[in-house]
Amino acid sequence: MPSPHRSSSPPPSFLRRLSMACRVLFSGELAQRCLAADEPPRTAEVESVPPPAPAPAPAPAAPLPQVIPLKEATPDAALQLLGLFQREARLIDFVQEDLTGHADADVGAAARLVHEGCRKVLQGHFTLAPVRAEEEGRRITLPAGFDASAVRLTGNVVGQAPFTGTLSHRGWRVTDVRLPQRAEHHDASIVAQAEVEL
Repeated sequence: MPSPHRSSSPPPSFLRRLSMACRVLFSGELAQRCLAADEPPRTAEVESVPPPAPAPAPAPAAPLPQVIPLKEATPDAALQLLGLFQREARLIDFVQEDLTGHADADVGAAARLVHEGCRKVLQGHFTLAPVRAEEEGRRITLPAGFDASAVRLTGNVVGQAPFTGTLSHRGWRVTDVRLPQRAEHHDASIVAQAEVEL
């Protein structure tokens, strides 16, 4: 085993080196000391710790779906309107009647009376205007962001606006409502009084 310092004494003989090698070969402790003496001195290594990776930026929060507040509809106005249609057009009587045993001519004659009464109610209590000013049958283009509550798409609806199609119905918009005033304790659920002939 080489020495860290050179010496002027002659190297050991072959038999001496063989004897030393056998002792190192059969003694683990001696072999470990020889290895330690043969290796250059170790300098203390400072383990480099990589700086912590920066925390990923939080992903932008997905926008919450818009919650549309719902208004509870009171039934009084609907019941009042149904009562007007019944009084002027006998609408409930007509719809509740079983028409299977009646001839088409009889049904047509009754429908004419119902039509006239319903028209009277609409004209007397509502002002109506078309939603679209164009004539039906015209080709129109709906831009992005069009009012979906005023225009309903039908047919093959694919893709995104703008949409081009044929105006099949102009729609109706109520611009004024004139329902009659009711007494405070009036029962609106009675849409048609029972009739007693004397």
